[in-house]
Amino acid sequence: MHASRRSRLALLLVPLFACPVAQAATPAAIPEGDALVRTVNELDRKVFDAYNNCDLKTFGDYFSADVEFFHDKAGLMTGRDAVVDATRRNICHKVRRELVGTLEVYPIKDYGAIETGTHRFCQIGSNACQGEGKFLHIWRYQDGRWQLVRVVSYDHHSIEGGGK
Repeated sequence: MHASRRSRLALLLVPLFACPVAQAATPAAIPEGDALVRTVNELDRKVFDAYNNCDLKTFGDYFSADVEFFHDKAGLMTGRDAVVDATRRNICHKVRRELVGTLEVYPIKDYGAIETGTHRFCQIGSNACQGEGKFLHIWRYQDGRWQLVRVVSYDHHSIEGGGK
């Protein structure tokens, strides 16, 4: 076979052999429908288990390095380290978070998901919850990993009679 024909043949065959490799390297797709809701519910459970147990390493892993956290009472925090430090100073061994059965999940095409809901804050060692607030989380799915990139925590208020 002539050298130029071999070169052309090789160029034609390379994509055929490369495609399975490229497909295998592609991360799993973002779940859809009920699977996305289950995924985000599980992420919420895990991030707030870490929050409630003051497992700051695990907690921090759920936030992107450049996260923006907007809080109606505390203002804007930027960066994972600031969020983890504020949690260490203000939350650890003082407050636990409870989700109030209001979780809603919405897909963001080719990016991740929006999570919204209402949660309560209760003093450690008490069955009564003193505060409640709403939240909006933006989850990004990248390189096979979910992380929070934006958090909006708002409408914080006291609960009359301690809630529950």
